[in-house]
Amino acid sequence: MSTEALPPVVDADTWQRELDTLRIREKAATRELDAIAAQRRRLPMVEMPDYTLEGEKGPVRLADLFDGRSQLIVYNHMWFPGETWQCGGCTGFTSQFTRLEFLDNYDARFVIVTQGPIDEALAYKRRVGNEMDWYSTANSPFGSDVGAPPGEGFAVNVFLRDGDTVYRTWHTNGRGTEQLSHSFALIDLLPYGRQEEWQDSPEGWPQSPTYSRWSDSKDIAAAYGDPNM
Repeated sequence: MSTEALPPVVDADTWQRELDTLRIREKAATRELDAIAAQRRRLPMVEMPDYTLEGEKGPVRLADLFDGRSQLIVYNHMWFPGETWQCGGCTGFTSQFTRLEFLDNYDARFVIVTQGPIDEALAYKRRVGNEMDWYSTANSPFGSDVGAPPGEGFAVNVFLRDGDTVYRTWHTNGRGTEQLSHSFALIDLLPYGRQEEWQDSPEGWPQSPTYSRWSDSKDIAAAYGDPNM
């Protein structure tokens, strides 16, 4: 593809000096992320009630979502009743997670919880080819209690289990979920970045309305889902 918007061309030494200057900021950001993670490990926690959710095999207690592990990451997937295609952002985000077995080495698990009825949620999972384990909080206040009430936003929550007692240790939503995604990390390395209007880019860089380049639920289904659904 040819474009008029190109970075300036310089000699190799100049390029290396510019890269070295940027590298100072990149390394500082890495150290800051390490410090944030250290602070996260020192957060207090809050005890959770004994919620009952719905899984593929029927009712399941919150403590049982851990499947014997001590740590649990939950992605609260947005759900719109009666809609064939659910939140494109949630669908695209969770489609990235296809190999989660490495979490076994850390005594942890990562699952999806949604407000949708379990039969509809599992059908949607097949439709879009999602490979994570899904649970429903349609008949439980769990979603509302962890920042993802019906018809509203998505969230990530982390929990720690001590026997049958579950504690909430961390929560984020909005752009806080980006740190869990490899897609934006890869796109941000590209010379043109995400190409969204809100980003600070040089004059003439290609830019589009926010979200316009994201894959929507239909795109995800076409790429990964069950063609018979």
